[in-house]
Amino acid sequence: MIHSKRIQPALARLPEVDPAIAALALWCNWRDDNGPTRTTGDTILVGPEFQLLPISEQTGLAAHHVLHVALRHSARRAAAAERYGSRFQARLFDLASDALVNEALLQAHHALPRPCVRANEIAERLPSEDRPANLLAEWDCDRLYVVLANHATQRSGTEDDPVEAYMQAQGFAPDLDGSDPDHAEPEIWAGRVEQALQAGQRAGSGIGAVLARFGDLPQARVPWEVRLRRLLGKALLQEPRPSHRRPSRVWLARDSQARQDGTIQPAFDPAILRNQRRPRLVVALDTSSSIRDVTLELFASEALSILRRTGAEAHLLGFDTEVHSAIRLRSASDLQSLDLKRGGGTDFGPVLAEAEALDPSLIIVLTDLDAPTPSRIRAPLIWAVPTEPAKVPETGDVLVMNDVVALSRQSNHSALTH
Repeated sequence: MIHSKRIQPALARLPEVDPAIAALALWCNWRDDNGPTRTTGDTILVGPEFQLLPISEQTGLAAHHVLHVALRHSARRAAAAERYGSRFQARLFDLASDALVNEALLQAHHALPRPCVRANEIAERLPSEDRPANLLAEWDCDRLYVVLANHATQRSGTEDDPVEAYMQAQGFAPDLDGSDPDHAEPEIWAGRVEQALQAGQRAGSGIGAVLARFGDLPQARVPWEVRLRRLLGKALLQEPRPSHRRPSRVWLARDSQARQDGTIQPAFDPAILRNQRRPRLVVALDTSSSIRDVTLELFASEALSILRRTGAEAHLLGFDTEVHSAIRLRSASDLQSLDLKRGGGTDFGPVLAEAEALDPSLIIVLTDLDAPTPSRIRAPLIWAVPTEPAKVPETGDVLVMNDVVALSRQSNHSALTH
């Protein structure tokens, strides 16, 4: 729906230079506004400064905001804010979404108002292990945000943060407004974007001709924390059990009535008793692995929320080739008393033996699986890993924590079936 006079020249030019963006623009709402040009949900508010730009930059800026809408950046920003709570850094999420959109458009030969942030220039300022081989194919704004947030945490208190210096040099100003999120389903926009890219490929111009793969497509994703809650709730749930030593109240009432009436007594109905055994969770942390402290803190917060609801107790074991620390986990601050020794080897044998000695309802091992895994274990087991493992363990479930969940396999001792 177009209720903007300012945007009309740019929209009229879009089909010539980028058929894919032009197709997506039909699904956007356009409004003239007195503030800066920005995106809120599926609506693009066009400010008065827009008309001062050359027509080529007007077209590029219009395409920039069309991609914000099509990739559901407002809705994903709101979801990330809810997910991370007080830890969420909105400015870094806006930087991630802007940088990826600009990178795609500049590779498709669009003109954008300068200076502008680019994903490849941000990647140059990050540690080499955080740089993907094909950033537009492998990065989406959620993954890039996690990388930037971890980087900011590591650089906290220092004066030489290259990403912060880059934002200031580029005069970065966020243009996302999450006050009116888009309510369309991710699958709907994913289909629209894929169809638009195919049209662009056939036309041979615009982003459709450049992007063979685009990692920032909107998808229906379940954060790993949500799947973790389900797994923990399933494993730690105290299910009632029948007791044949005690009759149910319903049976007592029926039996009493039968005696009074002189009729046949009802068949015995056992009472349902709550399991008196307190569920116990053991979290084993491989301190030599690549799991970041920020991820560990988020993991602990999710586990503690489940423990409070279920009344379970939790034990935290730090290990490498042996168990070097063990504490009772009562709050997230307990992590500070754990000896987080980094580096060294890994051996799962000693820690799993000590964990099983605690008679747990569930064992979770946070690790990068850079060691041989056991072929059998009696207790239900989850391997929580930062990235998809090269080899799936013979026992237990795998929970991938790369900001997206993937449960790789279910075993006979699966936590999903306990």
